[in-house]
Amino acid sequence: MRIFNETQRFTQWWLLLINIALLFLMLYNCYTWFVLEDAVGNVAADDRVGQTIFILVIALVIPLIYVFNLKTTIDEIGIHYQFIPINISKKIIRWHEIEKCFVRKYSPIREYGGWGYRGLSGKNKALNVKGNKGIQLVLKNGNKLLIGTQKENDAKMVIERYFKITNE
Repeated sequence: MRIFNETQRFTQWWLLLINIALLFLMLYNCYTWFVLEDAVGNVAADDRVGQTIFILVIALVIPLIYVFNLKTTIDEIGIHYQFIPINISKKIIRWHEIEKCFVRKYSPIREYGGWGYRGLSGKNKALNVKGNKGIQLVLKNGNKLLIGTQKENDAKMVIERYFKITNE
């Protein structure tokens, strides 16, 4: 294997369950706020604005979760990654910038506080979407980056191929 490609999305069952619950909460609130309250009596205009904002926020957050995805490519140049929509273009870490590179098991909640784009201000960052396996990079400048993967064996094969060649 010469090139590693992977695209991950937030497709966890528990996330889908939360989104379904939020959708039902939104629909129930729409029904009670706009149908039942109209039948019972008038609602103040300020209450309508707050209710509408609440419904719009939920309606925008639910599909936004499914826009996020993590794209990873490993080739002879280095490791390319893009966490859409945060990274507009792909970021490249070239092999000569990397001191250590290996696939490892990690604890997303204990080590990074969960999944997503983690550690924005520190020297220890993680980009992960699901699972507990990742490509750990220790850069020559002291920074660390963990990129989550669901294809650990494929990633190991390509890393061993190019990382050993560039470090000999």
